[in-house]
Amino acid sequence: MPHQQYQTSIDAAIHCAYECEHCADECLGSMPECARLCRDCAQICWTIAGYMSRSSRFIPNVVRACIDICEACANECEQHDEPHCQNCAKACRNAVEEYRKISGIATARA
Repeated sequence: MPHQQYQTSIDAAIHCAYECEHCADECLGSMPECARLCRDCAQICWTIAGYMSRSSRFIPNVVRACIDICEACANECEQHDEPHCQNCAKACRNAVEEYRKISGIATARA
């Protein structure tokens, strides 16, 4: 399946990773659990963007982890009023929505 079919999901993954990286930096020291979840989320989103870019057959495996990690990160960030946390939570929710759209495509390909 051509990577173009994943383009909106790739864009959402990259945006989520970017927001998570920023949030993690802002939360270091003051909110360590938030920072840890944001780092995990950023890493998995960078990873899935690569998998989708090359239409990897392992997308179904990775996308399930992405959904779980992004949801955990969003849940944590939504508890904080800081703008960077709210932006991160929004990006995570958007990524989850995109990952759910592609998971059907990816699963059918497996």
